[in-house]
Amino acid sequence: MDELGWWTRFVLGSLACWRITHLLASEDGPGEVVLRVRRLLGDSLAGRAMDCFYCLSFWVAGPLALLLAQDVAGWLLSWLALSGAACLIERASTRASHHE
Repeated sequence: MDELGWWTRFVLGSLACWRITHLLASEDGPGEVVLRVRRLLGDSLAGRAMDCFYCLSFWVAGPLALLLAQDVAGWLLSWLALSGAACLIERASTRASHHE
């Protein structure tokens, strides 16, 4: 991915973070696989994290931030930025769907 600029990777990472988080938090998934996992996890810490888009985006963003970072400080900043971007996309998409 070196041929892509940092901003391009950030935008792609933000969209990927939103998509993965939305799938895990709000969708049943193909063949209801995500729904089954959510039920299996129940009221555990992981299960409760899957119920909260904002919490879950934080955990999804961590590994994705490795694609942007060149050092630990860059990874931490990218982690927070990707989660923040996913949260902004979620708010915008939720607001847009309420106005239709």
